[in-house]
Amino acid sequence: MGKTGKVKGQDILRTILVIVLTTLLGGFFHSVGLEASNIIMVYILGVLLTAVLTSNRVYTVISTIISVLTFNFFFTEPVFTFSSYDTGDTITFLIMFVVAIFSGSLAVKIKMQAEQSAAMAFRTKILLETNQLLQQAENVDGILDETAKQLVKLLERTVVCYRTKDNNQLLEGDLFLECKDKDDFIYLTQKEKAAAQWVYANNQQAGAGTAQFGDTLCRYLAVRSKGTVFAVYGISIQGRPLEAFDTNLLLSILGECALALEKELMSRKREEAAAQAKNEQLRANLLRGISHDLRTPLTCISGNAAVLLNNGEALDAQRRKNLYLDIYDDSMWLINLVENLLSVTRIENGTMRLYLQAELMEEVITEAMRHIDRKKIEHIISVEENEEMLLAKMDARLIIQVIINLVNNAIEYTKPGSEIKISMKRAGKKIEVSVRDNGEGIPDHLKESLFEMFYTAGHPISDTRRGLGLGLPLCKSIILAHEGTIAVTDNIPHGAIFTFTLQVEEVPLHE
Repeated sequence: MGKTGKVKGQDILRTILVIVLTTLLGGFFHSVGLEASNIIMVYILGVLLTAVLTSNRVYTVISTIISVLTFNFFFTEPVFTFSSYDTGDTITFLIMFVVAIFSGSLAVKIKMQAEQSAAMAFRTKILLETNQLLQQAENVDGILDETAKQLVKLLERTVVCYRTKDNNQLLEGDLFLECKDKDDFIYLTQKEKAAAQWVYANNQQAGAGTAQFGDTLCRYLAVRSKGTVFAVYGISIQGRPLEAFDTNLLLSILGECALALEKELMSRKREEAAAQAKNEQLRANLLRGISHDLRTPLTCISGNAAVLLNNGEALDAQRRKNLYLDIYDDSMWLINLVENLLSVTRIENGTMRLYLQAELMEEVITEAMRHIDRKKIEHIISVEENEEMLLAKMDARLIIQVIINLVNNAIEYTKPGSEIKISMKRAGKKIEVSVRDNGEGIPDHLKESLFEMFYTAGHPISDTRRGLGLGLPLCKSIILAHEGTIAVTDNIPHGAIFTFTLQVEEVPLHE
């Protein structure tokens, strides 16, 4: 009420000031001998100024009446009276009154149109800003928070946001204060929350100014879309009813909020569907690959074991040794396959935990070389020594598995007699480990696919060769979990180089 009274007082003062100034200016014109028509134009100009400077049409009418009376009092014979000797002055007063009223009305109308245009521009700007902020929000909580902040900014009122949970209940309200110095927890009472709960259950407005919970401090509105209520907002009223413009702006912002929440919900559902489809594809590929890859070595193991069991005594020592080696190779392949499967599953599910410690890179490589495929004797494998002690931050058991997979991969895809070199060096704050061979190399168009799941030797998995294609994808997952990188390049003049990096671990020396 104080604010409204202040505005009216200012309008009265402006009206009086304009009339006084126009009268003084009219007196000046009269003193220099100008005609009365010029003084009438000054008073009409004063009416126009009053229409522009005041907020109500009433002041324009009052200014018009006082201007006519003042002109009659000061500038018609006899002066300082409200009578007139000339009967034509009555027509002059009437025309002056009509012209002033008409001009003032036009000025008020133009002013109102300008205010409406400014309000529409302001509304469009705020809605655009709100839309941009909601699109930039990362999740549901971000969308609701940005909406509440915009409402506080626009309406200059305290806002309460009630978020929802799965069991058709509202969480405790979050308070967004009009003034940061306030501590108005009166908006979070059980009575206020009951009104918000009713809005959530009935999908209708309630609270101050409505039939339901009319004695509360806030007006409560639901953020809804297609019958689904995402949240409930409370807008502080406390003797300041919402104007029509504010109400429309409020509903528009809540509508934008509902659209953003619906979009976020649909996006989350699409991501869940995509993840589920990916898991289904992973499961199908695993089953398809395992069905063949397990059958082949198991058949070999059972067949060789049956030969040894039934005809072992009839076979010479070399033949038996070869059968034992075949059984050993197939069983080791199965063990490696199972280890890779378990590791891939743990990484995909996010359940693999890293136990990071400072490890000497040379010792890790040495330990990995003890578990290389038996076919290593058919290749020339060497480890280049480094004079510097290279300590890296790693989970040693996983990095050992990476080195084993890379070396076994080189053994698998190079001819017997090929050279395989493992080297290590420091590069800034990283340690680079490389496994290079002098085989046939890898075509450029296949390099990007090597680290994809179920991709083997540049060809999709098929029944013609054994291998699930898990080794390199597993290496990539482990290295990325260590915040490192892994890549394949050409070994000039021929061959391939697989290089991965790890974080250097600095160990302080105490003298």
